[in-house]
Amino acid sequence: MRKLLFIAVLVPLVLAAGWYYFHQRTLPGYGPLYREFAYVTNGKSNTVTVIDLRSFRPVRTLQAGVDPTGVAANPKRNEVYVVNAGSSNVTVIDAERNKVVATIGVYGRPFFIDVSPDGHRAYVANSGSDNVSVLDLDHRTVAATLHVGGSPGLARVSPDGSTVVVTNRADNTVSIIDTTRLAVRSAIAICIHPEDIAILPDSSKAFISCSGSGQVASIELKNELKNVQNDKLLALLDVGQSPVSLALKPDGGELAAFNFDAGSMSIIETTGNEVSGSYLVGAQPARGVISLDNSRLYISNFGSNNIAVYDIDLGKVIAYLPVGSHPDALALSQNQNYLLVLDSGSGDLVVIQKRTPRKKFEPSEYSLLTIIPVGMQPNQIVVKSFLATKLVDGR
Repeated sequence: MRKLLFIAVLVPLVLAAGWYYFHQRTLPGYGPLYREFAYVTNGKSNTVTVIDLRSFRPVRTLQAGVDPTGVAANPKRNEVYVVNAGSSNVTVIDAERNKVVATIGVYGRPFFIDVSPDGHRAYVANSGSDNVSVLDLDHRTVAATLHVGGSPGLARVSPDGSTVVVTNRADNTVSIIDTTRLAVRSAIAICIHPEDIAILPDSSKAFISCSGSGQVASIELKNELKNVQNDKLLALLDVGQSPVSLALKPDGGELAAFNFDAGSMSIIETTGNEVSGSYLVGAQPARGVISLDNSRLYISNFGSNNIAVYDIDLGKVIAYLPVGSHPDALALSQNQNYLLVLDSGSGDLVVIQKRTPRKKFEPSEYSLLTIIPVGMQPNQIVVKSFLATKLVDGR
């Protein structure tokens, strides 16, 4: 009996010690003021889970509004913004203290938020009121409310900050907003049920996925410096059934469209507006994220509970990584060595490590690092890294 008791106590300690050694050995070194957090919106818990990506442990659960559905980080200040579809407002989080510091009211049923490159404004499409709220982030107020098309789902800011593209799902159009004048300058009819938006790094084109017609629209954006006079539709590209989201390579050369009901992904050459190929990747591919070196594309297969790893140079899927129930939103850590996967069905965050195999019993470059419980039906994630201005609570 004593021997069994000894084993029962020893084994968990050995496993814990082994995990601690592995964890400490593989994590990069950080300075005392370096911070890196993941913020997860939990749609049915009305909360945001804050995870410290230096230790991969949850550090705080913050109360948000009703039905949080979108989250974005400010690129210039240490703040994070959460859109609450059920309460029609935006929660402002101080990332240094990880505390809610303000709430900004918007209009009916907002779902996503995007922040301008200079960090001064944010744009929220209000699907229930057919308008876009322009937020002044310096003063945490609404600077303008702009009428757009029917049931706007997403407002995306161009990399140069001059333009906002809005998808209007009810009337199959996009609205183009001039951010200098804070006015809608164009409305363009495109394809059926426009959803996601990707804008090229030089802000010359926008691509919009249309889930209702199995197409991706290419739109030329007005650019006075390049003597491009009009926003206009360039092409409608046939992809697979129900393209629900897009992922753009950081260099802007290629775009991936994820065809949810076809179980496939289509690759689009952005310069020539051509579909170069479509590939089966898994059941119900929902989202994708591309590494900063343009080498790997990670795809969440909502229906097959795994992540497809697509090697962009080889042009094929090289691995399938099992995760939890109904993986959806994805993010990469700042150093690109950790893939963060939200399982909307099982309410957790899976952390997958990418590293160079060093032993025969490490045949794969990917391994499961940990699984972190979050809230009910997590739906969005953003990573914020920064140097803190001072130590908070001794950390």
